[in-house]
Amino acid sequence: MNNHVKDIVREMTSASDEERINFPNVVMALMEAGVERYHADLVRANKIYFMPDDSFEVVACHATAKPAREFSAAGVEAAVRAIQAQTIKYREFCDRIAAAGCVGYFVTLKGRRAVYYGRDNESHVEWFPGAK
Repeated sequence: MNNHVKDIVREMTSASDEERINFPNVVMALMEAGVERYHADLVRANKIYFMPDDSFEVVACHATAKPAREFSAAGVEAAVRAIQAQTIKYREFCDRIAAAGCVGYFVTLKGRRAVYYGRDNESHVEWFPGAK
């Protein structure tokens, strides 16, 4: 990953944490930079961005509330719908998915989906709008 792309992924992380950007605009910027996928770890408070050649950059991000022990796919889905409706912002979204037992999520840009998962690898797949 070159320095220009590293700057972009750092800025997208900061902009998300500071609620200066929404998810569709993050996705657009990452796709334009050539990022293939990323992983957000809610327990470790970091994101790892990957390029198609498997180079990567680890970026610290804001800490969420401690994730609940039990995973609720319905709780994750409700948080997704709330942020899509713009009734909540990113930090509250992260706190809500943590409250639903989500410990992390993967976003694949080419695959146009996010996979939210819990401690026992229970999961909820959320397709990007219009992707399916």
